[in-house]
Amino acid sequence: MQVYSKNFAMERVLRKAVNEAMKFSFFNRLIKYPLLRYSFDMKIWIKYLIGIVLGILAAILLPFDGDFSKNLLNFFYEFAIRFGRYTILPVIVFGVSTAVFKLRVSKKVLPVGVLLVVVLLVTTAALTLLGLISTLIIQLPRIPIPTGTESDIPGISLSQLLFRLLPFSSFDSLLEDAFLLPAFLFASLAGAGCATDINDSKHAVNVLESFSKVAYNVMSFFVDTLSIGMMAITCYWFIDARAVLLEGSFTPLIIMLTANLVLVLFVIYPVAIHFLCRGAHPFKILYASVCPITTAFFSGDTNVTLPVALKHGRESLGINRYVSDVIYPVFSVFARGGTALVTTICFVVILRSYSSLSISFTDVMWIASVAFGLSFLLGEIPMGGTFMVLTIMCVMYGRGFEAGYLLLKPMATLMGAFSAAIDAGTMMFGSYFVAQKMKAVENYELKNFI
Repeated sequence: MQVYSKNFAMERVLRKAVNEAMKFSFFNRLIKYPLLRYSFDMKIWIKYLIGIVLGILAAILLPFDGDFSKNLLNFFYEFAIRFGRYTILPVIVFGVSTAVFKLRVSKKVLPVGVLLVVVLLVTTAALTLLGLISTLIIQLPRIPIPTGTESDIPGISLSQLLFRLLPFSSFDSLLEDAFLLPAFLFASLAGAGCATDINDSKHAVNVLESFSKVAYNVMSFFVDTLSIGMMAITCYWFIDARAVLLEGSFTPLIIMLTANLVLVLFVIYPVAIHFLCRGAHPFKILYASVCPITTAFFSGDTNVTLPVALKHGRESLGINRYVSDVIYPVFSVFARGGTALVTTICFVVILRSYSSLSISFTDVMWIASVAFGLSFLLGEIPMGGTFMVLTIMCVMYGRGFEAGYLLLKPMATLMGAFSAAIDAGTMMFGSYFVAQKMKAVENYELKNFI
């Protein structure tokens, strides 16, 4: 039985309103000009690449030594990050509500949920193990001990996270800024509630469906336009990264992180998809992942990356929207295997820089288990979670290493960049795997990728 009617009055009114608004849109007037029309038709990854190159050139050529120029850059950077996050909550609320309704009606909620949990656990464990193996086999040179003082120690409260999932009012979950899980839970319950009585809820489902499409269209515009904001994001990132590279002490660590990034994205994930998904083309997935991975690398923000990844998952990889709307937010919140990998490597580097003693098997198991466990508790921290986990691990380990995190404080931005890029790759490849197993993928030709 068809659950919603395309002729339903509310949907017709909404579509008509959007179409009329677009007729008089400033942006539609702009694209009448050939050059601007070409820029709108350009592949998204090319737009982002242009923004990244311009941002790097700006960091090299423009002086950012004065307070005014620094404050101006900080303003544009903050504005770009907020711009990238702006539309994700409406997409989650309306998209997840509709998707959960469809999946529950078709009795696919449990299979999708099981696949998601398996992929999250396996990828996080594998990446943690990879980080341990690489840093135990290849002993990096010691990093000079800093003379800085200990700063405020952050913490992660499991009880506080649980309370934030269930605020005093369910509508408070829609007001969360960075933590997407409360809104996801609220939307999931709304969709599941609609599925309990299909006849009585069909009007509500039609409204949710319409708003879901509108929210996605608005998000698509923001994703396209964020390519301009990538100039400020990349410029800010490059200035920070250049200082670390010129210092020289962290170069071996950066090389190891780069090697792990290349190994995961270009070897491990493509090979896994090749053997696990019959008929899949791994490097098509990698091509569709170029924009999400670069966005994650330079922004270090999972909430900024999520809209970019969701759009490429739908329009490049052909993942059914009722599946993609559920699995991409889950991966964004919980798929932090890249963070586990980077923190594992960095923590071993800290131990070896402070002590010449060998690392015992007990310490190895402790490092792996703590990095693995803490990676799942970073849902409310879309940016900077890697350095926070490293700080917590130093404090938990004790034995005089409580301030060990200061050793890698200058590397905080680069650590977050490598972690976020690997996590974005996990999101793209993992989402495709789940969707392919659920037979929710329509194969597009490469030329039709956005």
